[in-house]
Amino acid sequence: MPGAPPASTQPSMPEGTAKAVRGSLPHPPVFEDKAEEREYLKFRLAQAFRHLGYDEGVAGHITMRDNIRPDCFWVNPMGKHFSLVQPEDLLLVDHDGKILDESGPFRMLNTAAFMIHSQIHKARPDVMCAAHSHSVYGRAFSALGKELDIITQDSCAFYKDHAVYTSFGGVVLDEEEGKHIAEVLGNKKAAILQNHGILVATGSIEATVHFYVALEKSCHVQLLADAAAAGTGRTTAKIDEKDAKYTYGVIGTEVAGWFSALPHFQTLEHRESSRFKFSSTVKVSAMPA
Repeated sequence: MPGAPPASTQPSMPEGTAKAVRGSLPHPPVFEDKAEEREYLKFRLAQAFRHLGYDEGVAGHITMRDNIRPDCFWVNPMGKHFSLVQPEDLLLVDHDGKILDESGPFRMLNTAAFMIHSQIHKARPDVMCAAHSHSVYGRAFSALGKELDIITQDSCAFYKDHAVYTSFGGVVLDEEEGKHIAEVLGNKKAAILQNHGILVATGSIEATVHFYVALEKSCHVQLLADAAAAGTGRTTAKIDEKDAKYTYGVIGTEVAGWFSALPHFQTLEHRESSRFKFSSTVKVSAMPA
């Protein structure tokens, strides 16, 4: 099975995003050594857990397709708080659910994580990273069983690029339910899982982190706006199709998502005083510390 585009590939800049930037965008580090690239991606994935939060007890998971074995993915061990996840804790799992030798010592796999994410990674070779959790506002909005209204500039990132899975069948413990979620997601980057929460799947860890946060906040904003509108006897003002499409081309692309996530990781690295130590052979773009 073909893997996702390598994380070391420099993303091309869509025209809309290019217009929003004065100067050139940085790009992901370029690795010659696949083993070092794997260690970097594991470091980044562990950072994603510690930054995102949003876990609810043992629920919530982020997966990353392995760059060496693209038919496998890395995932958090069940029962470890997001804020404590380190690279050495991660589990390497194949698409049959086998926990492989490269995995961390606490080898408990969340069945729902496997059933959902294995089907997404199988169906979408372009997906490097997928995230699903029971974040509060995504969960609340999912109870409405509807798509987002495009009512703010930020929600334009999901214009015609998110789906709604309306067949809640309880905790996802079987393969068929995972397949159905992957089918509804299709080629989109996000899904609202009715009565469940939200899910984001993109070509990089960074884009997945950014768009997950953006979707959670868009759900929050719409809940507030709808409540305010109902309280004043008004309806929310929708962004027209032309403007929504244009804005999506600026902020809704993979490159925009990857770049927009960098401040998330900068703040985490500043707070933890910990950054990945690249070898001298890795080409890294200059970014603000």
